Amino acid sequence: MKLILQDIWEVFTAELRRVFSNRMTLLVFFVATVIYPLAFCAIYNTEYMHNLPVAVVDESRCEASKRFVHKLDALPEVDVHFRCNNMAEAEQLMRDHRVHAIFYLPADYGTRLADMRTARIGVFCDMSSFYYYKNAVVGGSNLLIDEMHTIELERYAMAGIDGEQASNLVQPVVYDDVKLYNPAGGFGSFFIPALLMLVLHQTLFFGITIMAGEANESRRALHLIPPRLRSRSIHRVTAGRALCFILLYIPISCFVLWLVPRWFSLPQLGSPLTLAAFLLPFILAVTFFGMTFGNFFVHEKMSGVLCGLFFSVLLFFLSGVVWPQSNMPRFWLAFSYLFPSTPGIQGFVRISSTGAALHEVRGEYLALWVQAGVYFITACQSLRFIKKYRKP
Repeated sequence: MKLILQDIWEVFTAELRRVFSNRMTLLVFFVATVIYPLAFCAIYNTEYMHNLPVAVVDESRCEASKRFVHKLDALPEVDVHFRCNNMAEAEQLMRDHRVHAIFYLPADYGTRLADMRTARIGVFCDMSSFYYYKNAVVGGSNLLIDEMHTIELERYAMAGIDGEQASNLVQPVVYDDVKLYNPAGGFGSFFIPALLMLVLHQTLFFGITIMAGEANESRRALHLIPPRLRSRSIHRVTAGRALCFILLYIPISCFVLWLVPRWFSLPQLGSPLTLAAFLLPFILAVTFFGMTFGNFFVHEKMSGVLCGLFFSVLLFFLSGVVWPQSNMPRFWLAFSYLFPSTPGIQGFVRISSTGAALHEVRGEYLALWVQAGVYFITACQSLRFIKKYRKP
């Protein structure tokens, strides 16, 4: 047992020296993990957009339409920048990107309301950004519900029914809108937790593949295995390297997943112990995955960077955050679980944003341990391949 620990310690110290002697690896491990989380949080921490510039075309110019426009301008989601005489003017403003939505009240708006008929309001949205659409439609829909209540109360008053009786007829059931785990309905609270986990995944993957690519590029891949261990168990070599990255990423993970969310008031409902227990198999799985990929497929230092950049967007879309996993084709859902980022992001979001305990993310937790075990085996096989087929 003592000899095994000595071998692991020898590999650990050798790998640690390699990390701190490689400028690109230091840049990825200790600079990118600081800059990216802070930059993303600073950009998206406003949570939601206020005062979206919109144009209004009021062809009716009646009391009801003026009241609607006045209420529209008072909404926090939109701001009436222009009141146009016709749709042509409003369309030109949208082409010039001076407004991002148009509210159109037709000429018969007031007449149809007076005749007890259904009136229509058109909303035209700029779909170049989902948030333009969200602000215009959500703000407009809430206003339309309020305006319908006002119109119904006026109609009941004309029929001689007013006061509490009219209110009960207009809204027989009162509902409360409660947004669980994201009270502001903000983009940052939804988006950033997943992004922080992906930053950890990609920086660790980057660093490991860069180191493997540099060794393969200089034909020194065999030198990664200490000479006296080349004839013995390669499992000790893999374990020693993994220990190096685990100890490096303990403080990095604390900074990215604990301190940064606390500074920017992001959701942190989970227990630190739960998060720590969940991160252990995640870091192991990413480490062994990076070793496997780097030893088998990365033959140049820059290849690791290019692979990481390619995978970043793909992994984010496969994580189930952008598009629900329930709506993914089975092939892509199964393919996504080849990468530790998928169960890692799913589990971390549930722990941090909803306060889930470890047994409530049992599926993701077990998936990470399975990945860690499988990729440990493939990482060892990749070293055997190097020892057998690649010469210094």
